[in-house]
Amino acid sequence: MVVVDRYRCAYCGACISVCKFNANELIETFLHIYDDRCNGCGICVKVCPMGALKVIECST
Repeated sequence: MVVVDRYRCAYCGACISVCKFNANELIETFLHIYDDRCNGCGICVKVCPMGALKVIECST
């Protein structure tokens, strides 16, 4: 799963354009990540110019 640091996010949309699962969406003034769509591949994390995204492991 990917989480966003809202203080670092510049809302540039770079993560949205690379996500193959349509898991990221800009809603008004914040980035929303749909957990049910995100597979945790980390492509969005790599392209984020602000370092605002991070992959975390979910414990079940």
